[in-house]
Amino acid sequence: MIAVQAAFDIGESDMAYALVVDSIDYSIWVMFLLWAINFAPKFNKWVKADTRVLDEVSKKLEEDAKANEAPITFINIIFLLGLGLVVSAFGQNLGATLNGVAPWLDKSTWTVLLITLAGLVGAVTPIGKMAGAQELSNVLLYSVVALLASRASFLELTDEPLWIVAGFMILAIHCIIMIILAKIFKLDMFTCGVASLANIGGYASAPILAGAYSGALVPVGVLMALMGYVIGTGGGIIVANIMSMFS
Repeated sequence: MIAVQAAFDIGESDMAYALVVDSIDYSIWVMFLLWAINFAPKFNKWVKADTRVLDEVSKKLEEDAKANEAPITFINIIFLLGLGLVVSAFGQNLGATLNGVAPWLDKSTWTVLLITLAGLVGAVTPIGKMAGAQELSNVLLYSVVALLASRASFLELTDEPLWIVAGFMILAIHCIIMIILAKIFKLDMFTCGVASLANIGGYASAPILAGAYSGALVPVGVLMALMGYVIGTGGGIIVANIMSMFS
């Protein structure tokens, strides 16, 4: 959302409505998907989903998690925190450079894309398996989420209640499409639910839903969320350009 806002120079007052919709509609959607876990066996049976691969992946991840029980150390925390700040600073500088070469994307957009790509690469390297990586990333993640939420005012709900209604309409259409695709391609509820939150909520919620199915599947939620960021940012900019043509 920040990348799209920066790319199209959207003012804080206009963005506030989107942040309120994101806070309310998205929170209810997360609760709905967590509640729907109870119906996963019936849903999987209805769509005739084959969960053998998912079960095998879950078992393998559980074995890997047991093999990596190193204690969190001060050195690890300092290294990971320093690395995160260096990547952030490098991404901002490189983003400014790329903005000069390719001005069709704002500096902030390039920065978000570069840092997201760096996180995706780092997650599959030994750095991603360092003790404390997940805990520190969660702290930094929720710090960003808190900063985003602090920019929204719930007093504006009475000004534009149709924004909230429009958000639920979008989620309803999204849900219908997901169910249809699940039936056609025989997708299990885990895949549908985590994929949904990977695109709607991202890293803040996809791993939580994945963990609700199995703690060993949290890395799957993280990977899907990172892909959701990469695809969603570019897709959001494309959709915004298309909508601008009709406005």
